Amino acid sequence: MNSICIEPKVLNGTVSMPPSKSAAHRAIICASLAKGVSVINNVSLSNDISATVDCMRRLGADITINGDTLVINGSHTLSVASAVLDCGESGSTLRFLIPIAAVGGVRTTFVGHGKLPQRPIGVLTDCLPLHGTECTTQGGLPLSIQGQLHNGSFAVAGNISSQFITGLLLALPLLEGDSEIVLTSELQSSDYITMTTDAMKEFGVTVRRTAQGWHIPGGQRYQPRNFKVEGDWSQAAFFMTAASLGGCITIDNLNLNSSQGDKACLELYKAFGADITVSESGAITICRNRLNALEINAQNIPDMVPALAVTAALCTGTSVIYRAERLRIKECDRLGAMAHNLKLLGADITETQDGLIINGVPELKGGHVSGFNDHRIVMSMAAASVGCRNAVTVSDKESVNKSYPSFFEDFERLGGCCHVIMG
Repeated sequence: MNSICIEPKVLNGTVSMPPSKSAAHRAIICASLAKGVSVINNVSLSNDISATVDCMRRLGADITINGDTLVINGSHTLSVASAVLDCGESGSTLRFLIPIAAVGGVRTTFVGHGKLPQRPIGVLTDCLPLHGTECTTQGGLPLSIQGQLHNGSFAVAGNISSQFITGLLLALPLLEGDSEIVLTSELQSSDYITMTTDAMKEFGVTVRRTAQGWHIPGGQRYQPRNFKVEGDWSQAAFFMTAASLGGCITIDNLNLNSSQGDKACLELYKAFGADITVSESGAITICRNRLNALEINAQNIPDMVPALAVTAALCTGTSVIYRAERLRIKECDRLGAMAHNLKLLGADITETQDGLIINGVPELKGGHVSGFNDHRIVMSMAAASVGCRNAVTVSDKESVNKSYPSFFEDFERLGGCCHVIMG
């Protein structure tokens, strides 16, 4: 991959957030499971979303792409006897679709790239065989499944990834009998589950929260709908960081009533001390101000940690980010990556078992850092450049295509200065 050199520039202007990757995955899958034609608007075909589209096509969905609009006919979804599903580097695609393919009785082989073959799937490969689906794996990908999944009680850990629970919630209503999901540990990233049940409800399928997990009535059918994907709060954090460190940025195309957990960034950056106003239309303007340290429980907002860590590095005082241990099994070990990179840039940062301790400094020096082939690491380093004395050069520039292909174009429109280094 190429590297990119980012000069330390103050950013100003307006940026429109791309569509939520999390919301788009869920809408595409729900529409593909509906017997009829749905129209999904405001879709960005990032690498992860393209993986979900391709996999649903291989499972029988008819999907036509017209710009940022998908026309989806799910009348023949799960009608195929077998499929090979290439999930790219998308954990959501993989973990959502394993139970769906199992419900359809589709003999399926799942493959992936990057770190995805090593990311955990044991939650599903442990529970699905108890309900009729045979799983063959050496511990990761490739994974082969066969056999018809049966309804029943599914015991699932809640502290590894909410994506496993989402996959079961999406799939189990299609079985004729009722099912339940019973949590065996504390649920983390609960807002992602709310996004799932909200999307399901939009497409005519409901589940009920219980004291132990969820009750899922069987015999339900997804209904075709027209659906618009909302903007992505997780991406807003990178521009909130850049604005907090210098300049003034207005961020639009965000739903202030969203169930996205990363909406918490609005209150967190206020707590840091950034100057934030929200217009009647919902546009958020964030400007530089004196920043103070925070203690942040990242249990439900793990994707925001890279951006938050950069902000904390330039605050007054000592910030502590904790309950973020699940970041070690993302596209890279994000806690280790952020500690490594920020140290190289001149930050005072210590890595803990479940987080980071960051003593703020007045300025970072800049330098060469690794993108770790992780979109969120690369975007956080771009935001860090605003607080650096010298340029930041980060590898793996193309990794932003996983979630936000136009990130550097938007960054430059705000006044950023970037130079691609061919490598």
